[in-house]
Amino acid sequence: MQPRVRKYVSHMETILVEGGKSAERPLRIAAVAAVFENPWAGRGFVQDLRPEIHAMAPVLGQEMVPQLMELLGGAEKVEAFGKAAIVGVNGEIEHGSAFIHTLRFGNYLREAVKSAEFIPFINTRGGPGQLVTFPLKSISEGGARSHFLSAEFCVADAPGPDEILIAIGGATGGRPHARIGDRYQDMEDLDTDQTKVSELS
Repeated sequence: MQPRVRKYVSHMETILVEGGKSAERPLRIAAVAAVFENPWAGRGFVQDLRPEIHAMAPVLGQEMVPQLMELLGGAEKVEAFGKAAIVGVNGEIEHGSAFIHTLRFGNYLREAVKSAEFIPFINTRGGPGQLVTFPLKSISEGGARSHFLSAEFCVADAPGPDEILIAIGGATGGRPHARIGDRYQDMEDLDTDQTKVSELS
C-alpha cells in the first residue's frame, strides 16, 4: 500500500531586508508539500485508520524530508520547523491529521535536524489554491520567540476534493532583528516585578 502522490511542490524564500534594515545574515524559509489521493475518500466512515497510516506515512517522510533539507542548505542549517495538513472537502480533517500526527512521519524531520522538540502544526479542510500557512518554532528551544515564524505558500490546483496536501517547513534562523525577548526573560521580569511589589507593600 503506497501513497498515490500526484505531485510534490517546493517553496522557498530568502529574506535579505526587514524593516528597511539589512539582515545580519539571510533568512531562508522553505517548505515541501505532497499532494496525494485520500485513501479513505469514498469509503464512508472508517474507524481504523492505522493500516494506511503505517504503510504511507513513512514513505512520505522519507521522500519529503530530504527535499526540505536540500532547499535549506543541509540539516545543519535548520533552526526552526513546522508542519501542516489540508484535506480536500470530501475528507475529514482527521484524514489529514492522520499523516502529520504520527511519529512514523514526524520523526523523520526530528531525526534529520537532531531535535526532540514538539513540531508545531495546522490541520484543516480546504480546496485548490487555499493558502497554506503554518507555524515554525525553534528545533531546540521551544520558548525562543525569535524563531516564532510562519511558512506560507499555496498550490493552485490542490488539494482536490478527494486529495490530501501535507507539508513540512523549516527556517535557517530566527526573525531578522528579533528584539522582543522570550518567555524565559518574561519569567525573570515577572519575578523581579513581583519582588518589587512585595518589598513596597
